[in-house]
Amino acid sequence: MKTTPEHNQRIAKMTFASVYPHYISKVEKKGRTKDELHQVIEWLTGFNENKLQEFIADKITFETFFQKANLHPNATLIKGVICGYRIEEIETPLTRQVRYLDKLVDELAKGRKMEKILRVT
Repeated sequence: MKTTPEHNQRIAKMTFASVYPHYISKVEKKGRTKDELHQVIEWLTGFNENKLQEFIADKITFETFFQKANLHPNATLIKGVICGYRIEEIETPLTRQVRYLDKLVDELAKGRKMEKILRVT
């Protein structure tokens, strides 16, 4: 399933602050913690909790968020379907990176072991 230019643009302009509370809610409803969420985000992006809070306060877009990120080298091991899209087939790098994050949050909420989520080899 291909993403449309409109879809990609909407994701690029979405703020991290608008999605972050949904991430917390999703993982906490399933018995996981905010600290575990931060561990997953830090693994993917290199951003610690203080940096995330700064980004939330500044209302940065996902475009800026991922421009500043230092993606983990194993991020390409994140595969599967999220929001109706097969991650490894998404051509737009930013949209693929946002879906990486969505997939990790989803795996955390589903109770997957942290070493599996963080692609420890």
